Amino acid sequence: MIVSKAKLPMKTKSFAIASRRSPLAQAQTRQIQILLSDALGVGSEERDLVLPIETFVTAGDKNLSGSLAEIGGKGLFTKEIEEALLSGAARFAVHSMKDMPAQSPEGLVTAAIPPREDPSDCFLSFLARDPWELPENARIGAASVRRIAQILHRRPDLKPQTLRGNVGTRLEKLKDGEADATFLALAGLKRLGLAQEAVKIMPPEEMLPAVGQGALCIQAHADDKEALALAAKISCANSTLCVALERSFLAALDGSCRTPIAGLAVLDDGNVWFRGELLSLDGADRFCVERRFSLDTDDIKSVEECGLEAAQELRAKAGAEFMKKIQQL
Repeated sequence: MIVSKAKLPMKTKSFAIASRRSPLAQAQTRQIQILLSDALGVGSEERDLVLPIETFVTAGDKNLSGSLAEIGGKGLFTKEIEEALLSGAARFAVHSMKDMPAQSPEGLVTAAIPPREDPSDCFLSFLARDPWELPENARIGAASVRRIAQILHRRPDLKPQTLRGNVGTRLEKLKDGEADATFLALAGLKRLGLAQEAVKIMPPEEMLPAVGQGALCIQAHADDKEALALAAKISCANSTLCVALERSFLAALDGSCRTPIAGLAVLDDGNVWFRGELLSLDGADRFCVERRFSLDTDDIKSVEECGLEAAQELRAKAGAEFMKKIQQL
């Protein structure tokens, strides 16, 4: 990855936004474009001029042959977009937060996290209305080790198989019979106007979502004070705190696409409820942790400390041998 400590070279006074080229990524970026243009006081007729969207095909979009764990992990969906920021070709980048590695490259920062969409997973199938009612040995199409481990924990008879591609591609593969069922993030379906495709919205008690699921990350160059100030206008304090807790939990577990980890923080009227879990790849082992506490201030450090403590508790529950095994995956 290109890394630079130099000041951001300004090629344009416009606020170009870098995005993946997939339909979902562009839908998400268009939402951010509208929020930023409203914050700037820019009308719809000037939006594409002041905040043009530049699209990129990432390594993760090109390589659809295996699971994310097999082909390199989360950074596959961010590298090319981050390089656009580092070179000055873009002022903002928009990512799905669940695709973000634990650390940004030097020179880049998370400028804002706008209000989070529903973080739930949803079940899609033509055979059953509920994953627990699927026929024995039904084929589950998924690319997420978390979802596979969670479903196998309750239904070890089900047969997982890799199902990758953008949302539309996965829906077509399901309709073509390449799998009997699959799971997608509800947030993605809603942003694409496809929420009606969900057969069942999975409650967190049945399928705890991925860390950061439903949240978007607006990334900018650390030296671009103008862009940082603009992004701050559309950031959501509650979403930022919840995501910070979840990502602290993930980082403390050395989480990657190779490790089935789930986590969800909910903040309501100053009260935080966090649930996290760690599983073996086959779902046979599952360890859970829960935290409830009152938050007196909007202090990122305090929620990150909670995430760290929750991860430490989960490590103790799982035991040294289990942790050693998953870290070797």
